[in-house]
Amino acid sequence: MNASASTTYDLILAGGGLANGLLAWRLRTHRPDLRILLLEQGETIGGNHTWSFHDGDLDASQREWLAPLVSAHWSRYEVVFPGLSRTMESGYASIASHDFARVIAPALGEALRTGVRIEALTPTTVRLANGELLAARAVIDGRGMRPTSRLALGYQTFLGQEVRLHEPHGLTAPVIMDAGVAQQGGYRFVYLLPFTPDTVLIEDTHYVDSSAWEPERLRANIAAYARSRGWHVAELLREEHGSLPIVLAGDVDGFWDDLAGQPATGLRAGLFHPTTGYSLPHAVRLAERIAALQDLDAPALFAALRADAQAEWRGQRFFRLLNRMLFLAGQPDERWRVMQRFYRLPPDLIARFYAGHPTLGDMARVLTGKPPVPVGAALRAAVRIHPHQFQPNLTTRTSA
Repeated sequence: MNASASTTYDLILAGGGLANGLLAWRLRTHRPDLRILLLEQGETIGGNHTWSFHDGDLDASQREWLAPLVSAHWSRYEVVFPGLSRTMESGYASIASHDFARVIAPALGEALRTGVRIEALTPTTVRLANGELLAARAVIDGRGMRPTSRLALGYQTFLGQEVRLHEPHGLTAPVIMDAGVAQQGGYRFVYLLPFTPDTVLIEDTHYVDSSAWEPERLRANIAAYARSRGWHVAELLREEHGSLPIVLAGDVDGFWDDLAGQPATGLRAGLFHPTTGYSLPHAVRLAERIAALQDLDAPALFAALRADAQAEWRGQRFFRLLNRMLFLAGQPDERWRVMQRFYRLPPDLIARFYAGHPTLGDMARVLTGKPPVPVGAALRAAVRIHPHQFQPNLTTRTSA
């Protein structure tokens, strides 16, 4: 990349997914003096996704600035297990990618370029496939999870279909886990978002050891689930799928060393809830953090992002312990017992867990009592904290 750049910016954001989209929007509204550019390979930002969050994941001011993007909000949600059904009086919201693009793309205007393919990038330059070279004080890479041997991972694989039914579905709130289904070799549950009285997103989700997935099996699962509830599908509106990383252990210093000074956001920076895979709260906080920085040159920005990610990592030790117990301490078809036990705990504890801020008392409460997995296996899982202690399939690539 020695040729002269055709244009120079303050920040170039590579990839128009959740983290970079929110960041660009925040910068556009709070730092209009900056010259920014968001590059997206697809024809629109946001792809084909549904991002959800609990009210408690964000503070009031964060929920306020995010509100124009919210596609649906509910005052409660439900969970279902073989031995437990519970309604949680806690707010839950979802953002559909079409609403994400509808609001953010016009706000960015000429600061957004879609349908462009990135051939190569450095911390300060981007070369496009057409040969165009762009330069900036810093380039931020938000193009999703990258291959790494620094993390030991499980996976949350899913396929969702938003459908219109011939009749009302009868749901009054989301069902974020219906685990009263055949487990099929991992922790499986069905996730339901009722957007209108006769439209619903039905998502078949699996916590499994490999990112490999079988779309036809998941589609058949969704069809069978709809039949089991007496629903008759009139129209398939859209389909989405993914494989989210669930972190069991890792080397965070090595993970950031491998970035070699390249600022990164979202999954590429390892910023997501290690147990649920939810990344929206992290993306919101990071957008605010970057928008408040005065020094946006690549070295300073990289140092700030690395420090934030390492602080998050240190605060997530408890979640990685629980993930190892979930994936390593019991039989795959029995993993649901861990989550059923968790959902018997107090609502405030559950809310703090999802927000990523459990107290010491919460941690003790989660770990005390009769364990849903063998004690010996749980203890062996607890001490496996380095990626090299895991089988190769748990340290390979994930996608999102």
